Amino acid sequence: MTDLHPFIAGLPKAELHVHHVGSASPRIVSELAARHPDSKVPTDPEALADYFTFTDFAHFIDVYLSVVDLVRTPEDVRLLTFEVARDMARQNIRYAELTITPYSSTRRGIDERAFMAAIEDARKAAEAEFGTVLRWCFDIPGEAGLEAAEETARLAVTDGIRPEGLVSFGLGGPEIGVPRPQFKPYFDQARAAGLHSVPHAGETTGPETVWDALRELGAERIGHGTSSVGDPELLAYLAEHRIALEVCPTSNIATRAVATLDEHPIRQMAEAGVLVTVNSDDPPMFGSDLNNEYAVAARLLGLDERGVAGLAKNAVEASFLDPAGKLRLAAEIDTYTEDWLAR
Repeated sequence: MTDLHPFIAGLPKAELHVHHVGSASPRIVSELAARHPDSKVPTDPEALADYFTFTDFAHFIDVYLSVVDLVRTPEDVRLLTFEVARDMARQNIRYAELTITPYSSTRRGIDERAFMAAIEDARKAAEAEFGTVLRWCFDIPGEAGLEAAEETARLAVTDGIRPEGLVSFGLGGPEIGVPRPQFKPYFDQARAAGLHSVPHAGETTGPETVWDALRELGAERIGHGTSSVGDPELLAYLAEHRIALEVCPTSNIATRAVATLDEHPIRQMAEAGVLVTVNSDDPPMFGSDLNNEYAVAARLLGLDERGVAGLAKNAVEASFLDPAGKLRLAAEIDTYTEDWLAR
């Protein structure tokens, strides 16, 4: 089978499911840990590999929150955001919707306006320096309950606070014991303010959680949705309505949501006609990146270069990029692919 890694490395890409703090490279995590020596997070980048080895999803959440606790000042926020964009640019990610959990920062004492100014300054600087376009998804940390939901919605819809780059509203954290319907009023507020609905669902719970996200939260895309394959009616609905699944293969293995890569349901999703997008979720924590996730997906789906380019165009279609931007990026993918194959 052709080695697709060189093709994937140069392929223009969009990413739709990737977390702000979860994208901090070992270099950045160690720098933040050194700034805040009271943290239990290792300052040695090599020691982080062991620290980021998860026993289950609950353990992953505990480790993730310990890294969240390293982001304590607007300067930390700005550094993290800009460096994440730098790492994305190295992978030829042209457009990314970065999931940010502002409640995690504001409840730790970062002024909300300073937080927004930090991410916006980093976004504009990154686009100017790297050409990578960032947009924001503000998500509710489900484990923090309705107080977090109310605060996240307020930050997302209030004029003068809501950042210019915000396009969507999400829901992350554990699913077990955190039913989706309770968040309906907050998603209603966000959608009324023009934001798109992109909750996590069906990662560690069954297809009914995905149905709840669709029916109660007005989901336009589903984060993960791995259990959707257990319900043929749900797969048919997703395919008919072009509701994309944000698939993150390595993440699902690392958090034990799926036992092995060969058991990953991405093939069943694609065979059902679902709009499948490939994403990295929390890449350094899982020892991965978007290029690697494309290579994994290509193997699981049996794709050649044109097939991989089709996956990249799925992400463009499912994105909240403006129509002209979608056309430009899709054309860039096509041109790159044809040039590559001509060589």
